Amino acid sequence: MTPVRTEPHLADRVLGGWLGRIAGNMLGKPVERGDLWTRDRIDRYLRRADALPLTDYLPEPADERDRAALRPEWPSCVRGRVHGSCRDDDVDYAILGLHLLETHGFGFSTEQVGEVWLLRLPYLQTFTAERAAYRNLTDGLKPPLTATYDNPYQEWIGALIRADIHGWTHPGAPRRAASLARRDAVLSHTGNGVYGAMWAAALISAAFTAPTVRHAVDAALAVIPASSRLARTVRRVVSLHETRMSWEDTLSTVARETAGLGWIHTVPNVAVLTAGLLYGEGDFTRTIALTVRGGLDTDSNGATAGSVAGVLTGAAAIPDHWKNPLEDTVRSAVFGFDGARITDLAERTLRLAASAA
Repeated sequence: MTPVRTEPHLADRVLGGWLGRIAGNMLGKPVERGDLWTRDRIDRYLRRADALPLTDYLPEPADERDRAALRPEWPSCVRGRVHGSCRDDDVDYAILGLHLLETHGFGFSTEQVGEVWLLRLPYLQTFTAERAAYRNLTDGLKPPLTATYDNPYQEWIGALIRADIHGWTHPGAPRRAASLARRDAVLSHTGNGVYGAMWAAALISAAFTAPTVRHAVDAALAVIPASSRLARTVRRVVSLHETRMSWEDTLSTVARETAGLGWIHTVPNVAVLTAGLLYGEGDFTRTIALTVRGGLDTDSNGATAGSVAGVLTGAAAIPDHWKNPLEDTVRSAVFGFDGARITDLAERTLRLAASAA
C-alpha cells in the first residue's frame, strides 16, 4: 500500500467514513427488510415517486401500501425530514468500537468486547448473532462458546457492521485492521461471518490509500481465505464487472448463485456491497444509491458502502444534501453517547489512528 496521506487529509477521510456510514445507513433504513423490499420493489417505489436515478435520501412513500410496508422509523429518515441521525445498530457498533479502543487499547481481548457490550449496550438493541452471544455472556459462557452455543446466526452480517472502527484507526494497514476485526467478531460469529468482518475492516483501511475502489477490494480479498465462500463470491462479482455486465444483471446472476442463504447472511450482502462499490466507481452518491437499491440488508450495506466511499472521497467531497441534514448529531443506544457530535467521534477516532501509527 502507498503511504498514508498527511494528517489534514487523514482527518477529512476519517470524518468522511463516519458521515458516509451514517448517511448510507439512513438511506437504507426505511426499506430494511430484504424478504419484502426486493430490488424490484425498491425501484418500483422510486419510480412512483419520480426518484430514479436515486440521488438523495429516499422520498416519502407515494401510496398507502408502501407507507405501511416501510420500517416505522421512516418519517425520520426520508428526504426533507432528516434532522440528525436515527438510532440504529449499524451506528451503535461503530460507537461501541470506538469506546472499546479508548478503554482497552488495540490490545483488547474478545472477553473485553463482551464486557463492553454488557456495560454499554441494552440487550433489546441487539439482534440475531449479537443477541445470542449477549445471552450466552449473561449465562457465564466465554468466547468462543459465546459464538457457537445455540446461535443459528453465526454467519450473518452482524460482525461485518462492527468492523469500521478497525479500518478507520488503521489507515493503509488492512492486515492489521482485519486482525483486530477478527478478535472482535469471534465473540458472536464463525466462518464467513468472521471473514466478512475482516474483509470490511481491510476494505476500509485500504480505501485510505488505494488509488481506486477496485484496488481496495483486491486488498481486502487478500486478508481472507481464498477458498471461503465469501472470497469466491467477491471474486465472482469482480469478474462479472470486468466483463462489463450491467449492474442489474450482475446482481441477478449472483442472487441465483447465493439463493437460500437468507437476506441477512453475510455472503449475499457482501455481493450487493461489492457490486455497489465497483459500479459506483468511487462516486459517493452513486455508490450508496446502487448499494441500497441492491436490496437485502439495505441499511447495513448502505452504511458500509458509505463508509468506504466517504473514506475514498473525504468528508469535504460528500455532497451537502447528505451531510447537512445530519446536523452533526448522532442518536445512539450506547450508554453515554446519545446526542454525540459526529465531528467529535471523528476527532477521537483520528487520535486513535495517530496512536496506532
